[in-house]
Amino acid sequence: MANGLGYTGKVLVAGATGKTGSWVVRRLLHYGVSVRVLSRSEEKAKAIFGDAVEIVSGKIQEKADVERAVKGCDAVISALGSSAVSGESSPSEVDRDGAIRLVDEAAKAGVRHFAMVSSIGVTKWFHPLNLFGGVLSMKLAAEEHLRQVFSSVDRSYTIIRPGGLKDGEPLQQRLHVEQGDRLWSGWTNRADVAELAVLSLWVGKAKNRTFEVISEAPEVQESLAGYYDKLVP
Repeated sequence: MANGLGYTGKVLVAGATGKTGSWVVRRLLHYGVSVRVLSRSEEKAKAIFGDAVEIVSGKIQEKADVERAVKGCDAVISALGSSAVSGESSPSEVDRDGAIRLVDEAAKAGVRHFAMVSSIGVTKWFHPLNLFGGVLSMKLAAEEHLRQVFSSVDRSYTIIRPGGLKDGEPLQQRLHVEQGDRLWSGWTNRADVAELAVLSLWVGKAKNRTFEVISEAPEVQESLAGYYDKLVP
């Protein structure tokens, strides 16, 4: 369908074959946005998305692969997430170094907007989640780098810090948003996280915002754009 919102840019999704990333792709396609994905496995990406997206085969650990992926894109949505405590898929390699590499190459390529899926608790080094390879500290380092690089007159960023991620359809939950990393726990629908990331492409009040989000209760929502009105610069 046509998005009807005037967004005509191409969006790179990193982490697209993961549970949250695949929802990001689905919501972009829902709005008629042109999508490119960076995937280690072209076959896996093809099996999930078919011919609906452009696929760049490569690894977030390889600068040349990331450079190819961001070339010609107007925006990036990162749903990167580590899957091992150590090695190539560890938090330091993916959530920190991979994300930072993606930010840097996106900036060099002229990307105008970068949305990042992070996590609640990133400023709390003592949070139990941080026992997994320091994942929260790694995500915070990537956040800080993104804010530094994309805080300029010609670039913008949006950082979404969800609670524990669950499956479900979008726009079926009333949400609660906070700023300042004051939430300790809670869960968030992956599809709603994806929706918020996609909306950041064209919702003005999403620009240069970092916020936490959790689900409150079942309630059908017409749009999630209004939650950005609750955020302060």
